[in-house]
Amino acid sequence: MSSLRAYRRLLEVAGPLYVLVAFLGRLPLAMSQIGTLVLVSEATGSYGAGGACAGVLAVANAVAGPLWGALADRAGQRVVVLGQSLAGGVALFALVGLAQTDATWPLLAVVAGVAGIALPQVGPLARVRWRPMAADAGAAHQRRLVDTAFSYEGAADEASFVLGPAIVGGAIAVASPAAALVFAGVLLAVFGSWFALHRSAELTRRDTSATLDTAHTPVSSIIIVLAIMQLTVGTVFGSVQTGSSVLATSAGMPGLTGIMHALLGVGSVTLALAIVVLPESFGYEQRLRVFACALLVLSLPLLFVDTLGTAAITLLVLGCAVGPYMICVFTMAERITPQRRLGAVMTVLAGATGLGYAIGSSLGGRLADWGGHTPAYAVTVGAGVVATALALAAGRPLRVEQQRRRVPASATSGGSS
Repeated sequence: MSSLRAYRRLLEVAGPLYVLVAFLGRLPLAMSQIGTLVLVSEATGSYGAGGACAGVLAVANAVAGPLWGALADRAGQRVVVLGQSLAGGVALFALVGLAQTDATWPLLAVVAGVAGIALPQVGPLARVRWRPMAADAGAAHQRRLVDTAFSYEGAADEASFVLGPAIVGGAIAVASPAAALVFAGVLLAVFGSWFALHRSAELTRRDTSATLDTAHTPVSSIIIVLAIMQLTVGTVFGSVQTGSSVLATSAGMPGLTGIMHALLGVGSVTLALAIVVLPESFGYEQRLRVFACALLVLSLPLLFVDTLGTAAITLLVLGCAVGPYMICVFTMAERITPQRRLGAVMTVLAGATGLGYAIGSSLGGRLADWGGHTPAYAVTVGAGVVATALALAAGRPLRVEQQRRRVPASATSGGSS
């Protein structure tokens, strides 16, 4: 019941319409990568070309995201996200139109890269709005609201990357890959713009009166560590998708790849939503260590799976550590970051996830060519090892930094003592 009350209060603060718009606004990013992969593969007759274009889009978005986030911190989200939403929609339409011609795949890759640069990272930018939206709740209630919001945002991101590819698959089955990407462009133009124009965007204007020491070196160092932690999550995603694809293909059912990956998201969403029931005395730096260790332990069975059934169960259980781990990373970053820099930091973490995905999928693919699905899944385990080592090493510095930085609206830690 306490969890239900927390989410009910969240809806009261933001409004159900905002929550819906922010969720639909992040779907195009989740749809664009797989949509580009299928579109270009069909247009060129080459899966390699499709994968290259999808990879260019993902990396371009990961690299450009923090730059847009920093600009949004300075100019406010409204003008930045509105411009991105319209430009991103046009770029997706252009990619579809170009794919209908005899254009070479390098040219398609350039357009895909432009689309990746333009696509807004709605999820990270939505996180930036919660602290000012909860400003009237009082310090203790505000901290609880922001923590609840970050639990929701983690679940929403995971759900979008489950639902997005499913929508693409449905659009392809009913119409074509081109129709799927056009739909993504329409969603972006409508709901991305709506998200940009929502009244909450005005709350993200830069606070020039703040007196925080934003250039303090330890914060930058810790943010880098948190970004690497988030990169390990992306590596898990990429290697799991590759390993599952190899396993499903060898079993003669390649179409189950998406479902296998979705199971990871199901476990992640479920536990992400439930994390708000944890006691406040169980601090986030402690949670980070626990869930990082869980990420490692729960990934180990992947080294021994040899059927789709055992892999499905393992991925479902592994997801139960992924969602809470991601929430801890984003929440700790929010707690030690001034509002004036929050957009840049949130998009850095999201970009790290995308880069990790590229690393996990490419490294997993190379190892899979050598030894099948097990070496690909070994990359997942390796990511768990790195995540655990970083979480154990960074726990105390995170706690000290959180106590040192009395960031307005998140200084009092319900879970930091």
